[in-house]
Amino acid sequence: MTKRLLSPLLTALALGAAPIALADSAPIDGEESILDAPDPVPQPLPAELATPADVAAPPANATRLPSGLAFRVLKAADGTQRPSAKEIVTVRYSGWTTDGELFDSSLLHGRPAVLPLPEIIPGLREGLMGMVPGEQRRLWVPEALAYDGAEDAPAGMLVFDVELVSFRAPPAPLPAPPVPADVKAPPTQATRSSTGLATRVLRPGSGTTRPGPTATVEVHYAGWTTDGKMFDNSYERGEPTRFALDTVIAGWTEGVQLMLPGEKRRLWIPESLAYRGLPGAPAGMLVFDVELLRIVPDAEARDE
Repeated sequence: MTKRLLSPLLTALALGAAPIALADSAPIDGEESILDAPDPVPQPLPAELATPADVAAPPANATRLPSGLAFRVLKAADGTQRPSAKEIVTVRYSGWTTDGELFDSSLLHGRPAVLPLPEIIPGLREGLMGMVPGEQRRLWVPEALAYDGAEDAPAGMLVFDVELVSFRAPPAPLPAPPVPADVKAPPTQATRSSTGLATRVLRPGSGTTRPGPTATVEVHYAGWTTDGKMFDNSYERGEPTRFALDTVIAGWTEGVQLMLPGEKRRLWIPESLAYRGLPGAPAGMLVFDVELLRIVPDAEARDE
């Protein structure tokens, strides 16, 4: 599996958006899992997103580590427990290039980010492992510990203001589903839409309410290329994925709106409704098994 950004493979690449701050290659779905492609950076910026005065280079009072990471404590916190390299962290963050350009912030998404430490850029992982909940630090992450020259990612040294909200152990993984027998092409009993999406109900749901085009949903899923290679799934992470339907690839937005809570459906998504040939993303038609666990109430989605 590839490393991830703040958002899943379903989102930022699908929308053709610039990469979000935290991964060292293409994004996959994750804890947020999800979830969001970065929103446009508002102009003028709110005061809390003002460029740090020392964004160009670590100041003399910064602590420098052997790896090349530098940091400065902005707000100390009590406690002695720090996350290990395998844990899941909840963070608030903002990230800048050294010329002062803000390239992403959790404030723009309206909620903290939830990130498995093994899957984020090494410099941010190292910085967070030194923190206790409630602490805020500014991190100067050299390019070798950030995107390391990856195409379409922020270049050079990056600067992050990070607050560690909490951390926890990862859940136990669940068994992933087997490769579908009909992964190569939709069978004759599949329903085809005018867009080219094909679907088949594997297990019916209940009720009458289906998610709207901007609804937040909670799902388990697995995705394959047509040669049967699984490229992502939520089961290995041991928890469902939650995301807004207006932040994912078009085939997901369309297909999940057809579903009722409790339903499991197979989606055959043509490339034109998936990643459209974007570098680093799965190519061609993609096949997903999706379980719609629930439609998240608006108030709950806003409070995340």
